[in-house]
Amino acid sequence: MDIGVVMQNDPPALALVDWAKKAEAAGFSHFWTFDSHVLWQEPYVVYSAILGATDRIVVGPMVTNPGTRDWTVTASAFATLNEMYGNRTVCGIGRGDSALRVLGLTPQTLGQLRESVQVIKGLGNGEKVTVRGNEIQFAWAAESSLEVWVAAYGPKALALTGEVGDGYILQLADPDIAEWMITAVRQAAKKAGRDPESITFCVAAPAYVGDDLAHAREQTRWFGGMVGNHVADIVARYGESGAVPQALTDYIKARQSYDYAEHGRAGNSHTTFVPDEIVDRFCVLGPVENHVKRLEQLKALGVDQFAVYLQHDNKAETLAAYGEHIIPAFS
Repeated sequence: MDIGVVMQNDPPALALVDWAKKAEAAGFSHFWTFDSHVLWQEPYVVYSAILGATDRIVVGPMVTNPGTRDWTVTASAFATLNEMYGNRTVCGIGRGDSALRVLGLTPQTLGQLRESVQVIKGLGNGEKVTVRGNEIQFAWAAESSLEVWVAAYGPKALALTGEVGDGYILQLADPDIAEWMITAVRQAAKKAGRDPESITFCVAAPAYVGDDLAHAREQTRWFGGMVGNHVADIVARYGESGAVPQALTDYIKARQSYDYAEHGRAGNSHTTFVPDEIVDRFCVLGPVENHVKRLEQLKALGVDQFAVYLQHDNKAETLAAYGEHIIPAFS
């Protein structure tokens, strides 16, 4: 199992380059960032600096969306980075949340997401694609290799992932929910005539190594609020019909509002509705042995990568603990 790390594009941007260097030295395989250009700095500029300062680590957004950039621009950015640094990128993509909502826009449709995946993947692999009725190709990107991993929770989005995605990103670390979601993606892939084993499964969630569980919960409670935004969309669409596991729909009943100015921030004041039980299920907290046990459960389900959201007051210690104790257990 690979272990990646996820961080926000907070200034100073060069500090993120230093974190990526530390992550590579510690044995992390991927360095992911948010892609929400109003709330944080532009990720593709930072990716170029990270790739230039490292030798092995793979970079990508967790996640981009089809709405804030033309799909051909997104594909061109990845193909250019691949030409410069040797195919060390991956495109994580979803319908969109903070990047669109802070602009007064709504998440993109599943149809737009499907088409964007096909266009970005095709162009990012040097292929010809049809965009708005025109056949185009990056003549300069014949050597580019790009995978597109889709982030999803709802049943139709999970089906889309199995049909067109190279990988699946699940942003929570609960084994029971992960099994439900992974099974849905695999079934969709099989129904579409694809090999379910060809899809890479990535679970991403906050991890906090330490003995003070109450403090760790307060530092990571924001994550339940972030996930709740997506779950609220699903409930609005499907109701409480069993379209997703009940554990997801139950906890958002007390959700009232959400301030994107605090999106992904420890101490987010709009996530008090998230109970301790959900924090414990969605995140990975506690001493090293807790992390190893949870990751072993996820690996047994077929998870290929666990990506650590490193957004709390214990960044350096958690990164070091993963490098010293947890990554070696899965290498």
